[in-house]
This record gives sequence, C-alpha cells and structure tokens, in this order.
Amino acid sequence: MLDRLFGLTANGVTPRSEIVAGTTIFFTMAYILFVNPQILSAAGMDRGAVFMATALSAALATAAMGLVANLPIALAPGMGQNAFFAFTVVPLLAGDWRLALGCVFVSGLLFVALSASPAREWLVNAIPQSQKRAIGAGIGFFLALIGFQGAGWVVDSPATLLQPGRLSDPKALIAALGLVVMAALWVRGVTGAVLIGILTATGAALALGLVPLPALTAPMPSILPTLGQLHFSGAAATSISGSVLASVILVFLLLNLLDASGTLTAVGHRAGLMTDGRLRNARKALLTDAGGTVLGSVLGTSPVTAYIESAAGQDSSGRGARTGLAAVTVALLFLAALLFAPLAGAVPAYATAPALIFVAALFMADLKDVAWDDMTEALPALVTALAIPFTFSIAEGIGMGFIAYAAVKTLAGRWKEVGAGVAVIALAFAAKVTLGV
Repeated sequence: MLDRLFGLTANGVTPRSEIVAGTTIFFTMAYILFVNPQILSAAGMDRGAVFMATALSAALATAAMGLVANLPIALAPGMGQNAFFAFTVVPLLAGDWRLALGCVFVSGLLFVALSASPAREWLVNAIPQSQKRAIGAGIGFFLALIGFQGAGWVVDSPATLLQPGRLSDPKALIAALGLVVMAALWVRGVTGAVLIGILTATGAALALGLVPLPALTAPMPSILPTLGQLHFSGAAATSISGSVLASVILVFLLLNLLDASGTLTAVGHRAGLMTDGRLRNARKALLTDAGGTVLGSVLGTSPVTAYIESAAGQDSSGRGARTGLAAVTVALLFLAALLFAPLAGAVPAYATAPALIFVAALFMADLKDVAWDDMTEALPALVTALAIPFTFSIAEGIGMGFIAYAAVKTLAGRWKEVGAGVAVIALAFAAKVTLGV
C-alpha cells in the first residue's frame, strides 16, 4: 500500500529509510513548537493556544505536502514571518492580532491564486537576486536582535538606543549556555541540536529555581482562544487606512513567495528531485504551501511555510528522503507532540532566545551571493539588510531597499536593469512614504 501511494520502489527507498529520515527532519525543526508560542505571545496571543495551532498547522500542512505533492518537505510557521507578525504587524494594527491573522489569511488566498498561475514565476523572477539575499539576511539580523533582547544581552537606552544588559544575570548566562550547546552539537552533526539547546537552557532554569516546575498532570491547553479568531472588521480595521493593510498583505505575500520558492528549490536540489531545473510536482507543492498559510491563519498562527530543515533528511551524499512518506512521518510526530503541550509553558523566553540567534546565523549565508563589487547592487542590499533590524520592521526595510535599488540603478544610467516588478513595488512604497500612510 505504501509503495503504491508514495512510489517507494520507483524512488529507490524503503519504508524504514523514509521513516528514519522523517524522524530526523522532525527533530531538527521541533524547536518551532517552543519558539513560535514565545514570539506570538508577545503580540497578546494565548501561548497555549498558539502551541496547539503551531503543532496542528505543521502536522496538517506537512501531511498534505506528503500526500498531495509526494515530496519529503515539512512545513510549519516560518521563522522571520512570525517575528514580522508579532513585532511589526500587530503594533501597526493597534495591537489587534485578530486583524493581523485576517491579513495572513488574505495573503494566503493571493498566494494560492498566484501559485496556480504563471504570475508567480514572473513575480519571483522580477525581484533581483541581491534583494532576495538581502531580505534573507535582514530577517536574520532582525531575529538576532530579538534574540539578544530576549536573552537580556541588550536593553534599550535613551541616549544610544541600545546598550549592554546585565551580562552577569543568571538568565543571560543560561541563554549563552543554550547558544553554545546548539552550535557545538550542530557542528558535531547531532540531530535536533537547536531543540537540545532549548531544553538544556530550560533545564538549567528549572535547576536554579528561576521557573516553576511544570504540572505534568495539567490538561492540554485549548486552541479556542485563537481558532477562527481572524477578522476584517472592528475598531482597528475601520481606523487603519487601506494602504496600510495592503502593504502588510503585500509583504506577507512576498515573504511567502520567497520562502517557498527558495526552500522548495534548495531541498529539491539536495534530494535530487529536480528535472530540467524544475522541482517534481512543483505546482502541487506551492499550492500546498499556500494552503498551509490559509490553514494556519484559521487555526491562529503566523504564515506556514516550507522548512529548509527538510534537507536534514538527506545524508552527506544526498541520499535519504525522496517521497511523501517522510513528510507524513513528520506530520504524525507533530501530532504526537501535542501530548507535551503542558510542558511548553515551562520554557522561558531566555531559553528560546538562543534559537533565534542561531537561526539568524543560518540566514547570514545569503550575504555571500550579493555582488559586493557592484555598488548598484551592494548599496541597496546593505540598505535592505540593515533597515530591517534598525527600523524593527521587515516591511519598512524591504520598502527602503526597493526604493534604493530603483533609484541607484536609474541615476547610474542602468534603468533597464530595474524590472517592472521592482519598479511597481518601489513606487508603491515611495507613495506610502510620501503620503505618510
């Protein structure tokens, strides 16, 4: 039955190899179960409900990827997009996280429509390579800043904006321990290095009495505080201009497109699933990814997207997960993780902060692909990468970078290199700045 459903023999794999690969993928990305609730709770969302929404959205979207697209790719709420949701979008929408979920829902529907049409490929190709890389790096810097803040390593300063925190504080030291453990285990090739680092830091906090012991007999948290809570009306929706909502939806859509296209291609290359440069069942994969965002918004979480950690299902020679059975295995493990929901409340912010910093380091690899010897590429890339953390807004950073790219190219006499897509986006953000909306 499994062979007929997933084509195991045709792909040269066995049920055992796919299940082992799927288990490996799950443990490399299971940290999101603890990090996502921590981030979204900062936006006023119920932490227990977000844990449930995270696990369920990851399980359902990943199962769909395995059963519909037959690909060994796992999905979950995306890092970077959850930070954009909590620290940029919700404050921009007067603290209304329900309206923010509504924006995620609309962006997901647009993503579904684009994924089913040739417009998706045009839009992705229209964004310059340097800007794609700069956006990834900028999100990395943004995550690192949030992580440094959560660890207590930096605090605000009225004179210099930022200043060192009290680094001798036990919480700051525990965060440092967690980060060192993650990095050391990652270098040694230990599966689940990030998750182990979070658990190590949490264990140290429990041992020092900094957090209470979790109630093992506590009931499973309810998802009802976030389930179906998205809306498009209310005081915040009527008081916020349509251009603000449109820009939020546009940025969510751009991040979804870049995340999905980049991750699916990278994992496909790694697993040997590309034919003539195209991923097997690419359209089904993109539709599943887009559907995951719609589903996640209904359950109560930020956009769901494909995870680059899916590449952990391959060994050093590229052998490993090749079918949807690996993804279904990941989905079942996310469902099983619901049993540990009562334990999630014991994980403090300074235990998950190292995960943000560690993931930020992975994002930094994008910078190597920027043409630093071409100032018309390098300067806009730098503006994007630094504006995202310095403005504490992914949307503003992307807008400033696109405006810089179009302006520098045009004034340098290379306006033909500014594609129609970049020009439209740059003009839209410029109008937003000019009108002050």
